[in-house]
Amino acid sequence: MKIILNLLRIIVGVLFIFSGLIKANDPLGLSYKMDEFFEVLHLTFLSPYSLAFSVVMNAFEIIAGVAVLVGYRMRIFSVLLLLLIIFFTFLTAFALFSGTIRECGCFGDCIKLTPVETFWKDVILLLMILVIFFYRKKILPVKRAALVFILSVLLSFGVQAYTLKHLPIFDCLPYKVGNNIPEKMKLPPGATPDVYEMVFIYEKDGQKKEFTADNYPWSDSTWKFVDRKDKLVKKGNAEPAIKDFILTDLDGVNQTEAVLSADKPVYLFLVQNVQHAGSGWDAKMKALQAKWKNQEILIYGVTASTKDEIAAFKQQHELEFPFVQMDGVAIKTAGRSNPCLMLLNKGTIKGKWHYNDIP
Repeated sequence: MKIILNLLRIIVGVLFIFSGLIKANDPLGLSYKMDEFFEVLHLTFLSPYSLAFSVVMNAFEIIAGVAVLVGYRMRIFSVLLLLLIIFFTFLTAFALFSGTIRECGCFGDCIKLTPVETFWKDVILLLMILVIFFYRKKILPVKRAALVFILSVLLSFGVQAYTLKHLPIFDCLPYKVGNNIPEKMKLPPGATPDVYEMVFIYEKDGQKKEFTADNYPWSDSTWKFVDRKDKLVKKGNAEPAIKDFILTDLDGVNQTEAVLSADKPVYLFLVQNVQHAGSGWDAKMKALQAKWKNQEILIYGVTASTKDEIAAFKQQHELEFPFVQMDGVAIKTAGRSNPCLMLLNKGTIKGKWHYNDIP
């Protein structure tokens, strides 16, 4: 039994450390996933604290994993681990059976698991942790377990402090340096795309009805047009890595192709929300703005904020280069800081910087 118990400790400890470190590399990513859960569970009042929850949860996974490996305070950590895996199993079961959340984010964006894979992974972990829990008194600490435990606490919070002040050490997102955005907007070779059908909604005598091109009442002009939508007819087997990179100017004109095909270097100043932008970058952006004025480079501010908010932001920071708008989720995916600077060369990402590190 001792051999089995030690084996389970190693498996559980390594998995929790690995899972915690992957998410500690990008705590903002987990906080966005938490926001998604909060919205589905109608707990949006918790969203302002999602980043704090993310940091604490990532740190606890690493710390608990180390505690299991070295046998530190097992009476406490065996209970905490059991409670944590019960909570995780509930969340992954909800994601699987409700169908409202496609990914749980258990291994961040670096290793993506399907809801089915994630659920069974947690069920197996639950069984292993139950064994550790029932035999916790037989687990003795190794030498200097307390020192290793303290180092794990410092590591878990230190890594996250670094990545929040800079960018993730390992960029696992489709907008990582070296990727070509137009290429990532294409379906993988051999993939089948989603098939949509155009549906028209018309109203007659106070009753609304949906029509397709096949059953549209061409001979009856008394139907009044209400709306049009695209209905998913057949789900494809894949989707592009980047599917929402759409830039429009403040008049609604699509500028995506112009940005991706420009001959000059293009800097995208990503500001997901101008009202919550970080500070300390003004001098560096004004230096870049001087190059823009000399027509050496192109700069576009990219935001999901409104026209009035953009105007106030530009005036406050004395920015003269144009702003375009893009979906907020796409901006958060492209750059894990607000603001974030990205350098493109004909659609290929050549550089990306947290606002603290703008060159």
